[in-house]
Amino acid sequence: MVDLQGSYDEGFSAVPRALAAMLDDGDVGGSVAVFVEAEPVVDVWGGSADRDRTVPWQRNTIANVFSVTKTMTALCALVLADRGELDLSAPVCRYWPEFAAAGKESVLVRHLLAHTAGLPDWTGPVEELYDWPAATARLAALAPQWEPGTAAGYHSLTFGFLVGEVLRRVTGATVGDFFAAEVAGPLGADFAIGLPVEDDARLALAVPPPSRDEDHTAGAAGGSPTAGTPIRVRDANSPAWRRAQIPAAGGFGNARSVALVQSVLARGGAGLLSAAGAARAGQEQFSGEDRVLGMPVRYGLGYGLFGSSLGWGGWGGSLVMVDPGRRLTVAYVTSQMREPADDLRGLELVTAAYAGLAG
Repeated sequence: MVDLQGSYDEGFSAVPRALAAMLDDGDVGGSVAVFVEAEPVVDVWGGSADRDRTVPWQRNTIANVFSVTKTMTALCALVLADRGELDLSAPVCRYWPEFAAAGKESVLVRHLLAHTAGLPDWTGPVEELYDWPAATARLAALAPQWEPGTAAGYHSLTFGFLVGEVLRRVTGATVGDFFAAEVAGPLGADFAIGLPVEDDARLALAVPPPSRDEDHTAGAAGGSPTAGTPIRVRDANSPAWRRAQIPAAGGFGNARSVALVQSVLARGGAGLLSAAGAARAGQEQFSGEDRVLGMPVRYGLGYGLFGSSLGWGGWGGSLVMVDPGRRLTVAYVTSQMREPADDLRGLELVTAAYAGLAG
């Protein structure tokens, strides 16, 4: 069995065993962390940080967590709402007047957070994702695909630009800068939305699923391609992608930093939010069939809802899950992609963490 680095409480030993089994099964590298309240009861990592398996995955190795980034962007919005600077039930055009074009006057901020705004598809060129003014102008000009608030369709890439532009209009700061100053900084979390060049040396690039190459594209949970412009692994591994701020899919960290940030929802806000502000994340906004994912979903404010837990996963397998009632946070970060329909790694690790609680 592969040797893991880090530490864990003996009662939670099923978690590192599960990660080790994944690495033994061929995964290149990854990390997993479990927090109970503010205490890291698991913080382990292993494998390699490069596809050729020549560089060990280290304590400070980071990877693109893709759509787990949405939980970080959502947390920024919740912080502003908690401060009274952002009304989640206000029309988006109150903060972003140009957004009212093409019949979007009734789109509310909470619709953006809950994937119910009717703007799920990124149809511009990949290169435009790296140009914030162009990307947000494109979205402001679109007409919604359904009456906002009446249906949900996963806003895979558009979520970050939509929520992020509202945040920018409120604060004057980019999402990445606001997150760094108001969330990651106070918490001491090693997570960034948009990666500085000096961090490239510790980045584990995404590794396509076995039998795939870097032209492998993102797809829906069921494995079918989402509408809009295909995003390839080679795009996500490019310097242009990581330098840009793509707040739906361009966040970089490790399991420890993801768990540390999102554990504020399991700790009554942990000083970052009020208890009521932390609870707001789990307020159900939609329950039913997602038009893009083709599966039943429940959405809160920026988070998927799963029974009493909330969180989200990213393309390639990274995941965060928070159970506020049990004060539990589980995060998994990997560079090794698998086919979405066959990927149960995150669920296995969450299940192992619950076993530790029960024990």
